[in-house]
Amino acid sequence: MTSPSSTGFDKRYQGFLFDMDGTLLNSIAAAERVWGQWAARHGLDVAAFLPTMHGKRGIDTIRGLGLPGVNVEAEALEIERGEIEDVDGVVALPGAIDFLKGLPAERWAIVTSAPVKLARARIEAAGLPQPPEIVTAEDVKIGKPDPAGYRLGASRIKADPARCLVFEDVMAGVLAGEAAGADVMVITATHSHLLETRYPTLESYEGLQVHVDAMGDMQIVRMA
Repeated sequence: MTSPSSTGFDKRYQGFLFDMDGTLLNSIAAAERVWGQWAARHGLDVAAFLPTMHGKRGIDTIRGLGLPGVNVEAEALEIERGEIEDVDGVVALPGAIDFLKGLPAERWAIVTSAPVKLARARIEAAGLPQPPEIVTAEDVKIGKPDPAGYRLGASRIKADPARCLVFEDVMAGVLAGEAAGADVMVITATHSHLLETRYPTLESYEGLQVHVDAMGDMQIVRMA
C-alpha cells in the first residue's frame, strides 16, 4: 500500500484504474439535479441527502434508504434515465483528457458505480477517450466500498491489483481500492472539503505525464 509519506510518483505500476465521476470528470451539477428532484418527490431532506449519494451505485443508495413501498429496481432505472438525458455541464477535469491519451491502451480501465449507458454518455459529453476496458454497476453484485469492481478491472487489463494505482475521489471508492490491495491516489478537484485519508492527493492532471519503461510499467512524472 502507499505509505503516508509517499507522493504517488515514486512507484511503477502495471495498471491504472480510474473511478469516473469526480475523478476524471465533473458531473456533480447534473447528478444533483436529477437526484435532488427524486429526493424531493420522496420527501427527503435534499440538502442532507445529496452528499450521501456520490460514489455508490444508485440501486445501493436507494436500497440503503429503506423507503417504505419503494420499488428499488424501478426507481434506480428512473434515476438512470434522468441522468442519461441530463449531461448538461458534464466536463473533463483539468488535464484529464491529455493524461488518458498518454497511457498505453491496454494498461488502464475505468471502474465506476454508474450503469454502463450512463457512464458512456458522461464520458462522451466530457470529451474523454472511451476506455479500452470499463467496469460498471452491472458488472458487480456488490458496489463500492466492496473491492470486486477494482479486482475485476485489474483482471481485465491483466494486472495484479497490488501493482495497480487506483484514482478515486470519495471514501467508498478509496476503501474499495484499498481492499483490492491497490495503491490509491485521491483526486481533490471537485472537493469542497478535504477527504481525510492517508493517501497522496492530486488537484488536477495538468502538468503530468506517464513514463512507460521497457517492461510496460508506468510511472507518473511531472513535466518540467
